[in-house]
Amino acid sequence: MAVDASSIATESMGILMSSDHKSVVSMNLFVALLCACILLGHLLEESRWMNESITALAIGLCTGVVILLTTGGKSSHLLVFSEDLFFIYLLPPIIFNAGFQVKKKQFFRNFMTIMTFGAAGTLISFSIISLGAMHFFHKFNIGSLKIGDYLALGAIFSATDSVCTLQVLNQDETPLLYSLVFGEGVVNDATSIVLFNAIQSFDLSNINTSTALQFFGSFLYLFAASTMLGVAAGLLSAYIIKKLYFGRHSTDREVALMILMAYFSYILSELFYLSAILTVFFCGIVMSHYTWHNVTESSRVTTKHTFATLSFVAEIFIFLYVGMDALDIDKWRFVSDSPGKSIAVSSILLALVLVGRAAFVFPLSFLSNLTKKSPQDKLSLKEQVTVWWAGLMRGSVSMALAYNQFRSSGHTDLRANATMITSTITVVLFSTVVFGLMTKPLVRILLPVSKHVSSMISSEPSSPKSITASLLSNGQDSEVNRGVEDSEANIGPVDIPRPTSLRMLLGASSHTVHHYWRRFDNAFMRPVFGGRGFVPVVPGSPVEEIGHHWRREGTNTRV
Repeated sequence: MAVDASSIATESMGILMSSDHKSVVSMNLFVALLCACILLGHLLEESRWMNESITALAIGLCTGVVILLTTGGKSSHLLVFSEDLFFIYLLPPIIFNAGFQVKKKQFFRNFMTIMTFGAAGTLISFSIISLGAMHFFHKFNIGSLKIGDYLALGAIFSATDSVCTLQVLNQDETPLLYSLVFGEGVVNDATSIVLFNAIQSFDLSNINTSTALQFFGSFLYLFAASTMLGVAAGLLSAYIIKKLYFGRHSTDREVALMILMAYFSYILSELFYLSAILTVFFCGIVMSHYTWHNVTESSRVTTKHTFATLSFVAEIFIFLYVGMDALDIDKWRFVSDSPGKSIAVSSILLALVLVGRAAFVFPLSFLSNLTKKSPQDKLSLKEQVTVWWAGLMRGSVSMALAYNQFRSSGHTDLRANATMITSTITVVLFSTVVFGLMTKPLVRILLPVSKHVSSMISSEPSSPKSITASLLSNGQDSEVNRGVEDSEANIGPVDIPRPTSLRMLLGASSHTVHHYWRRFDNAFMRPVFGGRGFVPVVPGSPVEEIGHHWRREGTNTRV
């Protein structure tokens, strides 16, 4: 008896060690693939067609094929896909870094257009995709889909792939388009996830006016509460670091606190069932405006590159895994007997994505142009086409939501569920590869470099020196450049070119809002939360002796 127990225990330990060894081998291979993606991305940096997202996707597909062949068709990936892995660990650094690095002046200058595209545009796209799927899919015998499934499809395919879009557009070459596409992408993803969660939480078997009003009220509450939570978390981090000043003892503590507070805002939003994407995005904006200026110079460099590196690795990780997971044999087994039907469903969904995006980009651009008095602030037809095209790519958010809606007990045991997941994978792969490959050449054809430069000049007419600084620095240290231009705008009478009287008159309303915000920020916010003008010093260093002088100088800076 004792011998049997001992042998069983030994066998169990052997199986456990074998399982651990397989996990270690999988992680080693995956890390090696990440390194290969970085190397190939560097070699293809100047490519007219390729970008790192498509490179990682292609490597993932090739790796999936190799694994399929070596395992006899049993598996195609090294790691098991998990929505928690995506939403809890990979997405937060990407969205936070986007908010942390975004050029706030361009973003908030187009804030109303971004919110209109991101919120109202997503609702339009959601309606078209849901109604279109409901109309066309009844003609296919793909299984039973409920009203909630059709609405979920609308939310799933309304979510654009902001990760891939960010790698295609350049913030310095096309600042207006970058702020529009990126800002709309973040709000779009947040809106899609809010819609998806609302669809799952509401009883859609009996839709009436009361349910619709509750749905709309919940939607507005989630948006407002998520934004406020992100702002509050950013301000709290700024206040703590400014008051306690960790840098006098250890810069490691202030760097760690910034990273943990950023992640804490995301997790806290998930805890309260809010939109964590919006929360961490606005937390990144607030922390870049206040907290980042309250830490020491070395910590500023460290945090800037740490956030960028984490975001970069997470992006490559996502696309590499999506490529491998797309070939998972379990998903395709249920639709292998009717490939034509699967292709038809995927084609319909892709067509609905194209129509749904066009249905709001061009009309809302027209309405937005009616509110703009200056021709430089209006979106031309070529720019509207670029905005429409850049938002056609679907990615990991769509895949994660599709898994959440159509996968039960860890596998797709229904034909309808399997069809929806495989169709989602097909749309994601096709849109990322085809649309992604064509976006760079399209931007170069529609918006040549000279156009980019002229748009940059027109967007910053009051500070020509800032344009030269940003061009020479190639977008690095954009916060410093903005500080230069903002401080120049508040130095008394300086002999620099000014916009015409008509231009100043037409732009008076927006400049007045910005002017009052600057006065409020300087009078109430920065004395409490710090920001540009607060210069932390290390005790005993030469900077400490002139610290009070720089603080006095900093309070005169207007942003």
